[in-house]
Amino acid sequence: MNEDQEPSVLDYVKSLLLPGRKLIQIPPPVDVDESEPSEEPLQAAAQSVRMAQETAPLKVQPTRNPQHALPWLVLLVLLAALAAQLSFEPRADRSWMTGAVLYTAAGAGLILAILRNPIRLAEPDESELPDVDLSANRIGLLVSLVLALVAFLLFGGEHFTTVNTIIWLASLAAFINAVRPKDASFAKWAQSAWLQLKSGINIRITPWLLLCVAVLILGIFFRIHQFDQVPSQMVSDHAEKLYDVQDILNGKLSTFFIRNTGREAFQFYWTAFLINLFNTGITFFSLKVGTVLLGIFTLPFLYLLGKQLGSPRVGLFSMLFAGIAYWPNLISRLALRFTLYPFFFAPTLYYFLHGMRTGQRRYFVLSGIFMGIGLHGYTPFRVVPALIILAVALYLLHNRSNRAVKHALLGLVLISVAALIVALPLARYAVDNPDMVMYRTLTRVTSSEQAIPGSPVVIFLQNLWRAMTMFAWDNGEVWVLSIPHRPALDVVTGALYHLGFLAVLVNYLRKRRWTDLLLLISIPFLMLPSIFSLAFPAENPSLNRTAGAIIPVFILVGFALDGIFSAITHSTGKSGRTLAGGLVAALLFLSASQNYDLVFNQYRTNFNNGSWPSAQIGAVVRDFVDTWGNRDSAYLVGYPHWVDSRLVGINAGEPDKDYAIFTDQFDLTLAQPAPKLFILNVNDTSDLEVLNRIYPEGVLRLIPSELPGREFYIYFVPR
Repeated sequence: MNEDQEPSVLDYVKSLLLPGRKLIQIPPPVDVDESEPSEEPLQAAAQSVRMAQETAPLKVQPTRNPQHALPWLVLLVLLAALAAQLSFEPRADRSWMTGAVLYTAAGAGLILAILRNPIRLAEPDESELPDVDLSANRIGLLVSLVLALVAFLLFGGEHFTTVNTIIWLASLAAFINAVRPKDASFAKWAQSAWLQLKSGINIRITPWLLLCVAVLILGIFFRIHQFDQVPSQMVSDHAEKLYDVQDILNGKLSTFFIRNTGREAFQFYWTAFLINLFNTGITFFSLKVGTVLLGIFTLPFLYLLGKQLGSPRVGLFSMLFAGIAYWPNLISRLALRFTLYPFFFAPTLYYFLHGMRTGQRRYFVLSGIFMGIGLHGYTPFRVVPALIILAVALYLLHNRSNRAVKHALLGLVLISVAALIVALPLARYAVDNPDMVMYRTLTRVTSSEQAIPGSPVVIFLQNLWRAMTMFAWDNGEVWVLSIPHRPALDVVTGALYHLGFLAVLVNYLRKRRWTDLLLLISIPFLMLPSIFSLAFPAENPSLNRTAGAIIPVFILVGFALDGIFSAITHSTGKSGRTLAGGLVAALLFLSASQNYDLVFNQYRTNFNNGSWPSAQIGAVVRDFVDTWGNRDSAYLVGYPHWVDSRLVGINAGEPDKDYAIFTDQFDLTLAQPAPKLFILNVNDTSDLEVLNRIYPEGVLRLIPSELPGREFYIYFVPR
């Protein structure tokens, strides 16, 4: 039946008697003015339907008023999914079979609920695209091109200078000015903004705004709670990062940093900026502040994306569960570059989608700018340009009008050019040093460092399976940034994610929304940097190289919870919103409780068990230097697989000092004036014997450690 046609009596009878049919509601008769068309035919139709029901051979139960009936099917689906995900929690006898059966049952029930309409996914209002204007200021484009070429040549020195930076930024400004709409004026915008500031900014305080702020505050709490203790220690990668930051503060402004096989530049400049702003020094704290702030800044973009793709409530639920989840929390707290991946992907995707929806050029340019900065961030972000190209292709497959084609291609060009200009310093370095820029990728995808252990195709498919199942089963074995071999999501979030994935898939098959397909495809696509670890398949999955998938994963969580919330709200009358709110509160409590335990108990304990007390040893050295005033008389005795001596120097407040010393260098310490301090591993008996022979007056003391089983010796030479 065409949706625009009025239902016939036969249509209503079929919907009433046949299973799987959506019930057609016929409004009750109402009093009408005689001047209006009579509704007697409709009343007659209703009467005939009642007669048909009474004489039907099948026994049909009276239909309950949907405004007062709990959506039991929806609740059973949620319960089955929760039970399935709970069965995947780590334990000695864990088996995938129970969970698979329960998830299958939940999936079947979800499909039935969607087809019968208790669950409806939120959809944004679609606006008609304006006419596509392909005009641009050709002189401005030429100026931008010339400036970009000059900047490209000047960046051959592989450093930022005043001249090349000004020319580089001027090329971007010229491009923005050249592609702005004719009626857009920066002067007018600035004048309007000034008048708005003078008249005062009016912020309307609404319950919804307060709720959004409360959700954001909850996410901030999970990011900053036990800030110093989780994690408590640095690892060797942090030393590399802080040395690069120190180079910047000392005036070495590289476009690419070559330590530890090469690093993109953004985190080091961001950290140096914060150090200058807050005077936090070359410390673990400085690195943490930088990445935690970026993790917090990601949350509002999750809200905006959920609102863009579904509704404000989808955005709120996405931000809520991402704010408390252990996966995004850990990659923010670890203070490495991992959180740059989702942080820059979120605005790149948001402004791209907003541009595709509205046709406004500024959003495409903003998307390109964030993409370009993201390329300076974390290596796995390099898949994002390919994903945006794929997104445009999906859009064109679903929208084939001439206007849509022009609109999409114009957007792609604007994004690409803006991103290329912003990434220009890195591009120049890549042209001159392709092996350095591609080293990390090539060592994982090819046999350049280690032979690929089998068929690349088979390993790729196995990696794909392991990555796609990490949300429910196993998030990898890297103890530094995860709890090894547990699901990447907690029980509640994992259940909602899988329900959301299936619901969006069904929604796409029914309605062919290109953004639904993009959302689903983007998850494995953003995990490709982990999946393509062909030479080192044990490194897949990893929560760092898959971090971009945080964005679509939690949007799917938002879609699922919004669908359940709507089903309860619309099915239970006036009490529906209260019941739905109570369910959300219960799920939030369960999820927050488990995530709190995962981060602040399980991960903290696991991380401390695998770490060495570099912070405590650094504090001992600092106390010695403060007391005796001689940093050159303190030594960390080298021992296999022990504390990184660079971290000791950083924690001691001497980041330029490496306190390491080895057995064959002990005699050199005789020239140093006493007192002297040697720090040794408790198992290093051979070096202890040598020190006793050289310095028989020395005093040995065992120092209890903050970390379990990580005690260490200090050997103090008083004279």
